[in-house]
Amino acid sequence: MTTPVGLFYASTTGNTETIAEQIAALLPEQIRLHDIAAQGVAEMTHYQHLIMGIPTWDFGELQEDWDEHWSELLTLDFSGKKIALFGLGDQLGYGEWFLDAMGTLCDALKAAGGEVVVPWPVAGYRFEASRALTADGQYFVGLALDEDGERSLSEERIQAWLPQVLAAFEA
Repeated sequence: MTTPVGLFYASTTGNTETIAEQIAALLPEQIRLHDIAAQGVAEMTHYQHLIMGIPTWDFGELQEDWDEHWSELLTLDFSGKKIALFGLGDQLGYGEWFLDAMGTLCDALKAAGGEVVVPWPVAGYRFEASRALTADGQYFVGLALDEDGERSLSEERIQAWLPQVLAAFEA
């Protein structure tokens, strides 16, 4: 695949930024990083293939930079675009809202015509509830990462997820 992929993320503590950089480092010729805090969301319209990274804050809330640009995001047209999501959350500290922001983002992208690709299995995670589950409850709508409790699993999960994303983008 030679088409550029726009990877958009926002990060307060640096965890989401670190994951975004890890993903970009695996495909440096293809992925263009965009920090929403500095660049906003308008550039999303220039890509057919997108990866978006979003952490969940507190009780299922959007991270502050996503929240700041949310109203603009809701005006964008994602028709014909394939989008892979990754979300960060804390299963143990905030297990009742694990990855809720990723679920909120997924809903908005689908409502704007986007095709969200590559759900991720829930097997192996310990959480109480999540808005980021598919209808059958067997998958998250994107890659689920927990840098607070399972940092040691992130690299392995990214390595398994990214080839699936590239295959979905080519399909």
